[in-house]
Amino acid sequence: MTGTRHDRTDRDLQPWVAQTYEGLAALLADGPADIWDAPTLCEGWQVRHVVAHVTMPVHLTPEQFGAELAAAGGDFTRLSDTVAARDAALPTTDLENALRSPALHAWQPPGGGAAGALSHAVIHSLDVALPMDGPPVAPTEAVTAVLDHLSAAEGAFFGIDLTGLRLEAADADWSWGDGEPIRADTGELVALLSGRSLADGRHLRRR
Repeated sequence: MTGTRHDRTDRDLQPWVAQTYEGLAALLADGPADIWDAPTLCEGWQVRHVVAHVTMPVHLTPEQFGAELAAAGGDFTRLSDTVAARDAALPTTDLENALRSPALHAWQPPGGGAAGALSHAVIHSLDVALPMDGPPVAPTEAVTAVLDHLSAAEGAFFGIDLTGLRLEAADADWSWGDGEPIRADTGELVALLSGRSLADGRHLRRR
């Protein structure tokens, strides 16, 4: 049994990207000065590293990205770590402004389309918001859209094994799969499907 799914187009999804990044910028602007140094669900990354990562399309042209990727030997994870460590040192006002950039709001990952852009925005915004015990900064429909996207791939995007599991949202009419129930709020389910561990230690097994 699954929850209601919607046939969403890029025109439906892309505006939620902007709303998610604007929500994250507002969270940081309203937070204490040390919020930028707070831990996140991304292991070893503080808030400033996560923001530096998601705003990479603002700070790098396609040509610069290609050069960075070549310097990293084609390893995107290595590139991400390098750029995040470097750009995390930028003034926080610059990072906040980058979150509000129309260029970021319109960006789509190569081959990923609006669904990929929204997943990137929502997942990393949750990396910041969940450790603060706050609600998702993304619109509710955006979070469930990402749940649809991740569950439709049956965990393949992050190497998660969903065999024998049923995912149930505690805060929305959404579910997926059959088997042992995993019940959590929608934002927490997105984090679990993205290979993150929750504050209570829950995580999903890898393939």
